[in-house]
Amino acid sequence: MTRKNLLGIASGIVISVLPLSCDNSSSDNHNSEYSDKIESVSLLKTTKSWDGTVYPAYPDGQPEISVLKISVPPHKALDWHKHPVINAAYVEKGEIQIERKEDGKTQWVKQGQVLPEMVNAAHRGKTGDQGATLIVFYSGSPDLPLSEPVH
Repeated sequence: MTRKNLLGIASGIVISVLPLSCDNSSSDNHNSEYSDKIESVSLLKTTKSWDGTVYPAYPDGQPEISVLKISVPPHKALDWHKHPVINAAYVEKGEIQIERKEDGKTQWVKQGQVLPEMVNAAHRGKTGDQGATLIVFYSGSPDLPLSEPVH
């Protein structure tokens, strides 16, 4: 992951990211990706998944944050699955098409975009010519899996 794409997640339903770089064109230090300013850009703040479904309440108990880096080669489809916890995926590189099993609804998510994932709904991702690398932030609890297969 490059510094330009460094992500962070806040507790609860608010997901925000603090990019650590900005325009390099006026930088005096040619070896640095940083300007002299600290900037914060919100990439996603939502109460709903990409298909418009309102997120459920968090489970009671000890919260647990998990972050996965998932690489999907070109022309591959993930198995159908569902997430019992709220999560969001940042596309670090490439692009991926998300498909809802129930009705076939799809959405492409490209490099630099953030996807508010579905909770307890069957879906999968499919790549095209580029493949995709995702950084996925899960907000759950130690007793819940991040993903479950759906047949």
